[in-house]
Amino acid sequence: MLSESPIDLKKVKKEDIDKEILRLGMIAELDAVSLYEQLAGMTASNNIKKVLLDIAKEEKTHMGEFQELLLKLDKEQVKELGNAKKEIKKLTGK
Repeated sequence: MLSESPIDLKKVKKEDIDKEILRLGMIAELDAVSLYEQLAGMTASNNIKKVLLDIAKEEKTHMGEFQELLLKLDKEQVKELGNAKKEIKKLTGK
């Protein structure tokens, strides 16, 4: 689980700091989604499962918020996201 930054933000160029902060936020949210979904799969309590899955869904929204901000700052990321969509369509036909 992510409890500290996997990169030293002090070493990041000033012009890239906001992009890296957003990426770290995305990593943390995805880590939380994974944790909550795993815990939901382990509990026998329907109430706990419902709450964990609801929280995981909220974390997915947070991840999307970070992604939207990142796409506003990083044009290369936008381009590569488009390339990824094309590649998936090519590989899967969908």
